Amino acid sequence: MHPEPPYDAREGVSLGKVRIDKRFEGPLTATSEVNMIAARTPTDGSAGYVAIERVQGELAGRTGTFVLQHSGIMNRGARSLTVTVVPDSGTGQLKGISGRMDIQIEGGKHLYELVYEIGT
Repeated sequence: MHPEPPYDAREGVSLGKVRIDKRFEGPLTATSEVNMIAARTPTDGSAGYVAIERVQGELAGRTGTFVLQHSGIMNRGARSLTVTVVPDSGTGQLKGISGRMDIQIEGGKHLYELVYEIGT
């Protein structure tokens, strides 16, 4: 993680940017760079973020890249997250990919499930 200092803060609500470098292992063997903008509030467990993530590697024997779009909300600890493959963002052998990613956090560890199709 590469957080930047908040670029805006008013009455306890701060806005900041973070770059995250990730590595995936399993059916998706890849690396990615996430560029995130987040809002933190003074209320414990309430925050929001949006992010764009470019994934590069191999998925089920196919190589290329694709882009994920994140939209996440924490409402006093209740989490809501949508991560979607950006339409027409696939390159190489991943051209035509569509789908979504689910992220589960267990014991501080992130587990990812990519549900996808590759069309023509």
